[in-house]
Amino acid sequence: MLFRFLSITLFAVALASCSRTAPSNEPAPAVIAEHGVLRIPEHSPLRARLKVQAVELRELPHALSAPALVEADPAHTVNVLAPLTGRVAELKVGLGDRVKRGQVLAVIASGDYAQAFADSRKAADALALSRQALERAEGVSQAGGAAQKDLEAARSAFHQARDEDERARTRLAALGGHGDAQRMAVLSPVDGSITALATAAGAFANDANASLMTVTDLGHVWVTANIAENESASIHPGLPADVTLPALPGQHFRGTVQSVSDVLDADSRRVKARIVVPTADGALKPNMFATAQFEVPQPKALLMPQSALLMNNDSVTVFVEVAPWTFQRRSVELGLDEGSDARIVKGLAAGERVVVAGGVLIND
Repeated sequence: MLFRFLSITLFAVALASCSRTAPSNEPAPAVIAEHGVLRIPEHSPLRARLKVQAVELRELPHALSAPALVEADPAHTVNVLAPLTGRVAELKVGLGDRVKRGQVLAVIASGDYAQAFADSRKAADALALSRQALERAEGVSQAGGAAQKDLEAARSAFHQARDEDERARTRLAALGGHGDAQRMAVLSPVDGSITALATAAGAFANDANASLMTVTDLGHVWVTANIAENESASIHPGLPADVTLPALPGQHFRGTVQSVSDVLDADSRRVKARIVVPTADGALKPNMFATAQFEVPQPKALLMPQSALLMNNDSVTVFVEVAPWTFQRRSVELGLDEGSDARIVKGLAAGERVVVAGGVLIND
């Protein structure tokens, strides 16, 4: 009887022990939520799918774009005037032609030029005559047959004739100094292209202040950007700029801001910023439409990948690592987008680690 009682007791104990050590059929949770904190257990499959990265504090310039227009550089633009009045006998160039420095642009028949030409010839003749007189006076003086005052008078006459000849030749050269005695050549003062033409063969050049044509060196142009009033404080001389044009797709021209206007345009309410763009091949032509982009320096900002952001109704949240494989949801305030990165205005500090991949797997 006693033996039977002990057998039953041992069997019950064994059965109870087996019931306690039998494995459970319930799977282990992938995420454990405890008082608003999410913990990823050691054997959770999420550990292989989550990526955590630190929030960075970096300098990232902000790109500012503005409409622009190509303009000729006034420092390389010359209005060609007629030195004297007269009739345009020949016009040697046309609108758009490229010219070289010293090239004949037009020939003008001018009475004033004929007078300047005659003055130069008379001055040269007077100089030759005074030189001969001085040589005779010096010879006579050396022989002892001339007074000192006669020699001094001959020297004075020679010096005056020499100065007059130099003045006449200089004036003739300034007027062109080419062609015959009645036809004055108008020369190009610089290398460039004819960008404006205001005369024709047979026309009279009666206004000494009226431009016959304009020669522009298109290797030096301005790109004038129209900056919005609220963005004008960010643009200053010396700031680099990148210029693109619809007429030249795929090409970029680097330039530098030379000046920023102190006055707003009354109609557009914009500030003009002039960008110097060197183009030796003349690809940029005046009045072309363009877009200017400036890399405006910005204060250091907190940046993290856009993939870390989770949209919850009207708020944006991220999962912040508060301990190894332990995360807490936190709301953040965003600034400007920077491509694949987002600027964080409020809610995070530099160095904090956030989930940047797989966050939707632990999102409620």
